[in-house]
Amino acid sequence: MRGQPGRSVTSKVLALLDAFSPTSPALTLSELARRAELPLSTVYRRAAELVEWGALERGDDGRYRVGLRLWEVGSLAPRGLGLRELALPVMEDLYEVTHENVQLAVRQGLELVFIERITGRDAVPVLTRVGGRFAMHATGVGLVLLAHAPVEVQEEVLAAPLERYTDLTITDPARLRRCLADVRRVGYAVSDRQVTMDALSVAAPIRASEGVLAAISLVVAHDRADPVVLAPLVQAAGRVLSRALGSPPRQPPGWTPSPPRGGTR
Repeated sequence: MRGQPGRSVTSKVLALLDAFSPTSPALTLSELARRAELPLSTVYRRAAELVEWGALERGDDGRYRVGLRLWEVGSLAPRGLGLRELALPVMEDLYEVTHENVQLAVRQGLELVFIERITGRDAVPVLTRVGGRFAMHATGVGLVLLAHAPVEVQEEVLAAPLERYTDLTITDPARLRRCLADVRRVGYAVSDRQVTMDALSVAAPIRASEGVLAAISLVVAHDRADPVVLAPLVQAAGRVLSRALGSPPRQPPGWTPSPPRGGTR
């Protein structure tokens, strides 16, 4: 794409911002040019404009970093800050009851984005970060979001290669399809050692009037996890947030879920 005549100014700016990653949060001008596949002279001009606006910051070492102005703009996303502010008290309650990791995620395209989390001091380590993306087929929140995604999204995910994170990751499309049906049937998802071999997550949907907006989960050490005990806690948190978002209750009082097939081991 370097020097491609049809490439717009907007696409060039977006390519520069997309060059940054969790493993490369600070880049030199030449690294920016290489990652964005743009001429050095173009990167010099565009980076200067982004620094002036606040989207990028240039440190004393000459490296560029993402600026706070982007965080200010990103916080205006309705599925970001507003949902986080609504969910945090419920997440904190869930943490106080369990002292385990609590996560909140939404779907964006074919992936999920974690928009908030509370990390337990003695809880199992997790690979996620706020603002980080992950595949939907392996995590608890991802299975919930995928199970309630539009059919065309589900089919696109099922048709693509499913990345294997551990020996227990579901990578067979037919089995994943059955697992998603079970998630819809029982009202929660279990991801047992599908991302790391020491962790299990239990997730439930958060509904708004237009459908499932997000998912909330507990991530616990596999050897001390009991999905049957954890599921009602996560589901209750999901229902509280769903009612706050205007969604009516989905299950009658006293309803007890049974473990989903394919999502547990």
